[in-house]
Amino acid sequence: MTTSQPPAEGVLRQHAEDAYADELAALAAVDDRPRPPSWKLSPWAVATYVLGGELPDGTTITPKYLGQRRLVEVAISSLATDRALLLLGVPGTAKSWLGEHLAAAISGRSTLVVQGTAGTQEEALRYGWNYARLLAEGPSREALVAGPVMRAMETGSIARIEELTRIPSDVQDALISILSEKTLPIPDLDAEVQARPGFNVIATANNRDKGVNDLSSALRRRFNTVVLPLPDSLEQEVEIVRTRVASLGASLELPADLASLSEIQRVVTVMRELRSGVTADQRTTIKSPSSTLSTAEAISVMTNGLALAAHFGDGTVRAADVAGGLLGAVVKDPVQDQLVWQEYLETVVRNRKEWSDLYRACRDLG
Repeated sequence: MTTSQPPAEGVLRQHAEDAYADELAALAAVDDRPRPPSWKLSPWAVATYVLGGELPDGTTITPKYLGQRRLVEVAISSLATDRALLLLGVPGTAKSWLGEHLAAAISGRSTLVVQGTAGTQEEALRYGWNYARLLAEGPSREALVAGPVMRAMETGSIARIEELTRIPSDVQDALISILSEKTLPIPDLDAEVQARPGFNVIATANNRDKGVNDLSSALRRRFNTVVLPLPDSLEQEVEIVRTRVASLGASLELPADLASLSEIQRVVTVMRELRSGVTADQRTTIKSPSSTLSTAEAISVMTNGLALAAHFGDGTVRAADVAGGLLGAVVKDPVQDQLVWQEYLETVVRNRKEWSDLYRACRDLG
C-alpha cells in the first residue's frame, strides 16, 4: 500500500526519484553495504527507502509502501538476481507505485516504462525506426529508435512494464529472449544489444479486469512472482487512504479538510465489507458487487469528496460529499450492482444509527 508527499510547485506529479531525491541522497551517504552491479543503493537501503526508517544521522525516511516487509524483501532480492520481477495483485494494491519506487531506488530513474494496452505492439518492447531517416539513409543505428527496455539494457537499468497481461500474447513473448538470453537481436543491422549488469524488468499484472491475456508458461517461468495483497486491517487501510488523500489534496490545492478520520473509516468499511461479503462484526452475510473496491477506489472516493467539500460545501468533508463517489465506485453494472448496493443500504447502513447521515445522503441520490 502507498504513502506519498506532495510534488514540487508547478508539477502535478513528480517522478519518485525527484520527489524523494533528498531521502535517496541521505541513504546513499550512509549506505556502506554491498551493492549489486550498477545499483545506486544496497538491497538494505532500497528496503529502507520503500518501507521507511530512521538513519544513523537522524534522517527520517518516510514509508512509501505499507505492507508486509518480507514481500518487499523478496521483490528486491529477486531483482538482484537474473530473474525478472512480476508484481501480481488485484487493481489498487499499489503494484505500479511499488515498482516505480523500486526502480527509482535501484537505478536512480523510474521513467523507462512501457504501458501495456490491447494495442501495444512489439516495437514498444524492442525498438522502432525513425522512418524519415530510414527512407533517406536505409537501416542504420542512427535511424533506430530504442524503446524503454532496450535503453534499460544499454544502461544497466530497471525497465518497468505496466499491465503486462493487457498486452496481446504474441507481443508478450517478445520478452522471452530478452529475459532468458539478456540480448536483443537487431536483424536489420546484423547486430544485437547485450544487457549491461544491473538490467532487469519489473512487470505488473492483475487477473481481475476484463481484457486480460494470460502469460504463456514460457514467459511466466522467467519471472519471480510476488503477490501483493489488500491491506490486512481496517486501520492500515484507513491510514493509507488518509495519507494519500492528504497528499493529493495538497498537490491539487484543495482548500478542504478531512476534519477527522470518521468519513474515511466509513468509506473503507463499506468497501471492505462489500468485497469480503460479510459485515465487520461477521454477523451478516452480504452480496458482493462486480467491482473490485480496492484501496485505490477508496482514495478516489475521498479525493472526490474533498473536491466537493472545497468547492460546493463548507470545506469539511461530510457524508453528502462521499455518497456520490461511493455509488459510482460500487455500481459498475447498473442492474446487478444496483441491487447489491440497495440491499446493503437497507440491511446494513440503515441499521447503524451513527451512519444515519450517510444513509440519507445515499438514499437522496436514488
